Amino acid sequence: MMRFFNTAGPVHCEKHYCLPPLSRFNLPEILTLISQEKYFVLHAPRQSGKTSCMLALRDYLNREGRYSVLYINVEIAQTARSDVRRGMKAIISQLAYELDAVFSEHFLLENRASLLEENGEDAVLGVALSLLCKNHERPLILIIDEIDALVGDTLISVLRQIRAGYTKRPDYFPSSIILCGVRDVRDYRIHSDKDKSIITGGSAFNIKAKSLQLGNFTEDETRTLLLEHTKETGQLFEDEALASVWNLTRGQPWLVNALAYEVCFKIEEGKNRSNPITNPLVMEAKERLIQRRETHLDQLVDKLQEERVRRVIEPILTGEMFEQNLKSDDISYLVDLGLITQERGGALIIANPIYQEIIPRELSYTAQSGMSLKAAWYIDENGRIRVHDLLVSFQQFFREHSESWTEIAQYKEAAPQLLLQAFLQRIVNGGGQITREYGLGKGRTDLFILWRLPDGTYQRFVIECKIVYGSRKATISKGLDQVTRYADRCGAEEVYLLIFDRDTKKSWDEKIFTEMIEHQGRKVTIFGM
Repeated sequence: MMRFFNTAGPVHCEKHYCLPPLSRFNLPEILTLISQEKYFVLHAPRQSGKTSCMLALRDYLNREGRYSVLYINVEIAQTARSDVRRGMKAIISQLAYELDAVFSEHFLLENRASLLEENGEDAVLGVALSLLCKNHERPLILIIDEIDALVGDTLISVLRQIRAGYTKRPDYFPSSIILCGVRDVRDYRIHSDKDKSIITGGSAFNIKAKSLQLGNFTEDETRTLLLEHTKETGQLFEDEALASVWNLTRGQPWLVNALAYEVCFKIEEGKNRSNPITNPLVMEAKERLIQRRETHLDQLVDKLQEERVRRVIEPILTGEMFEQNLKSDDISYLVDLGLITQERGGALIIANPIYQEIIPRELSYTAQSGMSLKAAWYIDENGRIRVHDLLVSFQQFFREHSESWTEIAQYKEAAPQLLLQAFLQRIVNGGGQITREYGLGKGRTDLFILWRLPDGTYQRFVIECKIVYGSRKATISKGLDQVTRYADRCGAEEVYLLIFDRDTKKSWDEKIFTEMIEHQGRKVTIFGM
């Protein structure tokens, strides 16, 4: 059976195309921390390859023979929430089964019930680990995966029992423990039902020596992974397609694998190994992933409903800092989730173009579903799309429906941009694509529409959205400079500037206008609304 791009569960290099898992992080640094008997954290967004890396580390160290290494995944105890006894029963069982599977040791498996009964839930993990270390000739290394899946007092108890045993290492407690999860332990805010308080991860686990982060693939690593398929099958990736996978995903491991699997194993043209993988095939695969809302993307969308996520994402969507309560904890949370990245200058941007596209699509899904629009209304007999007519219709639609839609929208400040994108998406989906550019501090949202014509050529349009702050004249002046620069970069044949006036004291007759201005050698059509 040939290998394939993996999108579910740990990577097995004999079954899947993969980068060697131990190459994904700084192995010498980890080995140094282990040799120094340190307890530390490895964290990364979901489906980034953490489990694959930790299993590879376990196997590497056990083969080396200096340590005995156990890996456990404690996600099974998530449903216990603050029921510490139930949670500990699940964790001890996991530990016992792993010990039996890796080292053929049955002691814990046979005695786990009596250990819990005799020692209680607040001590049983520490006692079990002490017994394991006492009976092992080599120092024990423990890897605890999905640690932040635990909830409330169960998580607090695990962290405190590990901390309590720290001084007994290496003879009577693990020489080194690696906590693996989405977030750094210092960022945990744990609600304790027992203490009726919030416990920070830093206070519950103040023995952490270091936090390591597993990054995305680099551009070279992305290319290397994709070319594993070429080596195995002979099917070529065109250079433009290789660049497109990197540009769309920015190396997010699940996205890279999902996009490559879709294009090489699902799309009929891509399944034919005599056909090269082209950029249009990659773009088709991207659209399929988004429309199907794969599990990874569905989890991403679910996070958008959280208030702390909205506080960061909404100003990024509009490009404007309209909230003064942007908190560093919220930013760290979204960075850890892999939703955003923070550039060196401090600017916040969505982590990759696929996330950048799916976020406004999903936030405007309700509005899009309720629109009775047909692409045929805006496409002429030659297959050309009439964007000007489309925006005239949107101007009237916005006048009639924006207030009622904004009332029910969670992202109220971004409502104009989201409503526009919903309107455009209904039409453009059939034969083109919309590229979105936005970010905190840009002061605008840029849309680039690429429409494919029957002869294989393209129409190119640029639309820029701005909110009126201060005078309309100043907003238009700044917008003209920005949109013409963007149009030059995209090679657009038509350029549009949309000005949204949020002043509730003004009538719609005052807000609605259309005019054409020539600016820096380009004709720009301005729609006010």
